[in-house]
Amino acid sequence: MRKRNNSLTQDNDSSATKTVLDSNLKHCQKTAEGNTESGVQYDSADSNKTMGRAFRRRGLMWRLRRMFMWVLAIYFAIPVIVKLCPSIQAKLVFLNFVRMPYFIDLKRPQDQGLNHTHNFYLQPEEGVNIGVWHTVPEHMWTDAQGKDREWYENALQSFHPVMLYLHGNAGTRGGDHRVQLYKVLSSLGYHVVTFDYRGWGDSEGSPSEKGMTSDAHFIYQWVKQKIGRKSLYIWGHSLGTGVATNLVRHLCEQGTPPDSLILESPFTNIREEAKSHPFSMVYRYLPGFDWFFLDAISANDIRFASDENVNHISCPVLILHAEDDTVVPFHLGKKLYNIAAQSKSLSGHKVQFIPFPVSLGYRHKFIYRSTELPHILSDFLGTTHPHV
Repeated sequence: MRKRNNSLTQDNDSSATKTVLDSNLKHCQKTAEGNTESGVQYDSADSNKTMGRAFRRRGLMWRLRRMFMWVLAIYFAIPVIVKLCPSIQAKLVFLNFVRMPYFIDLKRPQDQGLNHTHNFYLQPEEGVNIGVWHTVPEHMWTDAQGKDREWYENALQSFHPVMLYLHGNAGTRGGDHRVQLYKVLSSLGYHVVTFDYRGWGDSEGSPSEKGMTSDAHFIYQWVKQKIGRKSLYIWGHSLGTGVATNLVRHLCEQGTPPDSLILESPFTNIREEAKSHPFSMVYRYLPGFDWFFLDAISANDIRFASDENVNHISCPVLILHAEDDTVVPFHLGKKLYNIAAQSKSLSGHKVQFIPFPVSLGYRHKFIYRSTELPHILSDFLGTTHPHV
């Protein structure tokens, strides 16, 4: 009996042991299978991430390539459009549609700090009215308050000299740097007469070189009629220097030159200025640049050939130019001076060039800030400025 019981006990132990081993084996198999499945899942996730990054890179490259093609297409389309529509180039030269500062009321120069300025309108030809400002010398400020056009016209008959100011492209006669120059000249004892060419500001008509010169000539004659034999100087800035040399050449050929011509930031001619302008930088070295862009300017009968005009001018000429001018490069002003200095028509007349160093930071339109400007004008014009 004992032997049988022992045998049964051994069988039971063996069966229990086998059951435990089978259970462990199954558990290990399940674990292994689970690990295998998990590994497959991990590999699949990594693969998906890699593929996602690859697709994103391809999408980004495709977008960049598409953007580059658009830019390239626009780059080559612009010259063709300008060539086919030359009027576009004329608008870029005049920029009369750019009115700065915006929302300015040109009928109220007092809003710009010019309380001794009168706004009025003249008609150089039928259907064209142009806006004009007349600023009296600063010491007449008190008397000028509330006065009408008749008082201002009578004031022109005082002994003070008159400066006719011809502004450049873009903006209006109320542009900030222009207003600041009026104030400087007024403080020096000058009457300042300025206006917007046809197509600028609140002046009627469409811009053209011929029209701008015609307007300047009309205003000059109007002022001259009011002041008689008093001194009348012409000051042109930027594109206005081209108008000024056109006007003065015409006056000299008529035998009635102005007392002096002052050119601030001038250029030689519009083709050289257009080629040197920062806007042309991206096309300057493009084959056919002259044919596409410069010939389009000439097609609009725009020349502003100051380098030719100075050979027909017979009055003193003063040129002011900042070395850091990026709009009209300094070398163009210097080149114009060299031409003027050798001009036979200017022989016997004072021709002076005043550079302003980079350190002053006057750039294209801030020469009015120069503390030396009153002395420069006094020395050149041979006048004194008791009201400095």
